[in-house]
Amino acid sequence: MNSPLMQFFKRALNREPVLHPIDRGLAKQWIKRRLVVVFPELRDDPRALEEAYRALSLEPKLGTEEGDAATYFEMTLPL
Repeated sequence: MNSPLMQFFKRALNREPVLHPIDRGLAKQWIKRRLVVVFPELRDDPRALEEAYRALSLEPKLGTEEGDAATYFEMTLPL
């Protein structure tokens, strides 16, 4: 049985959990702090720090399985 209703339920159940905006902001802040530690020249240049963060293309994701961290990061590479 492959009805549209069944497909709707399958898509709804397979969705990734939504990351709370506060958690997303904390994750971004943590990554930026680590970038400043690794690259001290970014400390006084917020524009360059933001560009470095965006160049990493990190996406915070919510851990779903037992033993996963609460939040993990997934790097997306440009095609």
